[in-house]
Amino acid sequence: MTDRISWSIDFGSSYDDLNYTYNDSYFILDPATQPCSPFAIPDALGVFICVFYVLIFLAAIPGNLAVGVVIGLSRHALPPSDLYLLHLAVADVLLAATLPFWATSISKGWIFGDGLCKIVTVVQELSFYSSILFLTCISVDRYTVIVRATEARRSNRRRTSWGVCAAVWSLGTLLSLPGLLYSSFSSSGHMVCAEYYDPSSADEWRLATRVLRHSLGFVIPLTVMLLCYGVTVRRLLRVRGGFQRQRAMRVIVSVVAAFLLCWTPYHLAVITDTFFRAKIVGYDCPARTAVDRALLATHTLGLLHSCVNPVLYAFVGEKFRRRLRQTMRKAGVLERTSVSRTSRSSLTSDATSMFM
Repeated sequence: MTDRISWSIDFGSSYDDLNYTYNDSYFILDPATQPCSPFAIPDALGVFICVFYVLIFLAAIPGNLAVGVVIGLSRHALPPSDLYLLHLAVADVLLAATLPFWATSISKGWIFGDGLCKIVTVVQELSFYSSILFLTCISVDRYTVIVRATEARRSNRRRTSWGVCAAVWSLGTLLSLPGLLYSSFSSSGHMVCAEYYDPSSADEWRLATRVLRHSLGFVIPLTVMLLCYGVTVRRLLRVRGGFQRQRAMRVIVSVVAAFLLCWTPYHLAVITDTFFRAKIVGYDCPARTAVDRALLATHTLGLLHSCVNPVLYAFVGEKFRRRLRQTMRKAGVLERTSVSRTSRSSLTSDATSMFM
């Protein structure tokens, strides 16, 4: 009996020591093991982004529709480059059509349901992949025409170009299917449309989809474009009269450069985020927050691309401006003016390529 009491007393003393050892004075949390606070968009920044998205939408839709009308009303069979530019305009319209949804999501949260979240995400991914694939097709076509002129004359390029367009849309659709993994869920009282993976396999799925996006949606097409344009420019510099051909490529090079300026920062930010999530690179919470901010800023810059191309056509493409004025006169938007014989002959000679 006494032993039991004595044992109980000793146990109580030990328990007090245990409590004292792990009180607030001795137990210190390691900041490196704590989760980082989620990045929240400030209200003022959210309003700015919403207005910015609306402005892009209002500029991209009419601008790209004008490009489509100018190309579509051409009386001549479209050369491959113009056909690819037409489909590029369609991809830009699709991208712009998603912007009102994202603007509303920033201001009020995702209010459109899970099904529309998947649809909008797939459409955005489809337009992204299709844009860079059509730009790649344009670079290959310019390489074929200028560097491989003999092969270009032998091949039925116009018939092939329609098959290429169908293949690009099919491949873009296939690459955008991971967007079906997106779902709407609640976070801090707001609905969010974002990637939603099973926690047990989230890292593997995210890594697989991002490797696919970076390789097929950026690195490989970019490599093809740089090789084709590098060889093409070198050939133009060697050919007599190449200056005229260089002028003919101004629009195409400007379009490609605009795509790279708009989307390269976003890819770099996503690659950094992937390295963090896969624990390839160590990071702390300030670095995590900086990457989250970079993802928001660069994604917004990328969406700007949907309204850039029509602006480039208007400022760089002399033939496009001429064709647009002609179309507007026919529609009665502009007053008809006399057209000199020189202009008529120029319009006829320009039929082979509307933008170059």
